[in-house]
Formats: sequence, C-alpha cells, structure tokens
Amino acid sequence: MQADSQETKLAEIEIRIEASPETIFPFFTDPEKMKQWKGVEATLDPRPGGIYRVNVTGGDIARGEYVEIVPHSKVVFTWGWEGGGTPLPPGASTVEITLTPDGSTTILRLRHMGLTEEQATEHARGWDHYLPRLAAVAAGNDPGPDPWVRPAAAS
Repeated sequence: MQADSQETKLAEIEIRIEASPETIFPFFTDPEKMKQWKGVEATLDPRPGGIYRVNVTGGDIARGEYVEIVPHSKVVFTWGWEGGGTPLPPGASTVEITLTPDGSTTILRLRHMGLTEEQATEHARGWDHYLPRLAAVAAGNDPGPDPWVRPAAAS
C-alpha cells in the first residue's frame, strides 16, 4: 500500500540539561530569556491562545500560539513561519516541550508534530542547533553568538 503523501511526520529530540525544570521553563515563556538562546526579538504571551512570535535569525520569524502551559513541566505551542510562500504557515505545526527532573539535571523532550518528511528533517536540524544553546544558557554558561543570525540583525 502506498503511503499518503499528506502523512505527517515529527521531529523528536531529547537533551539532558544541567539545570532544574524551574530554571529551564522560563526560557520558553520569558522574551528576554528566549533571546538568550534563540532569536533576536520575541513576543510571548504564555497562556492558551497567547502569541508565540520569535524573530529567530533577523529575517526568519516563527509564529503560532500557546496551546498548553504547565509550569515547570510542559509547554505546547503552534508553529509556522511568517512570510508569503512558506510551506509551513504560522500555526500549521505543533511543538511540545516536556521537562522531566532527573537528579540534578532535567531531561528535555521536544516533539515537533504536523510536518512533512522534509520539514521534519529541516526542523530537527534547527532544534539540534538551538537546544544545545538552551542547555548552555540554562546551566549558566554563555552559548556565544548565534552563527545563524543575520549580521544586520545582530547589531
């Protein structure tokens, strides 16, 4: 049987962070903390129906809305890209973040759902770039400048 070309895929990534869920959680809900690991500007209203908008690189803007917020353990928001002609418009996919304490560390599990196979591969690459930056900043380290940010946006 041939697979349906509209079958959705997901990008799934798990990372261990040297910080508590209480420390990590605000990096998904506080605009200033978000910009420390991902984005040059952020507008976040962390409540169901509230806006999630992050200018990730100075030109690529992710937008959606928060769906579920469980303090210190879970954040769910829709995701897509602003701009005409994008194959993934704002709100077209869903990102689920869970934070599970494990001793003095936290296991962060990210599931990005509702993607095509190509989009899942592209977004996994993006999350593989940004989650280690989150791990660094949540552990109290400087992740350094983001090489994906466009030079004009960094100034």
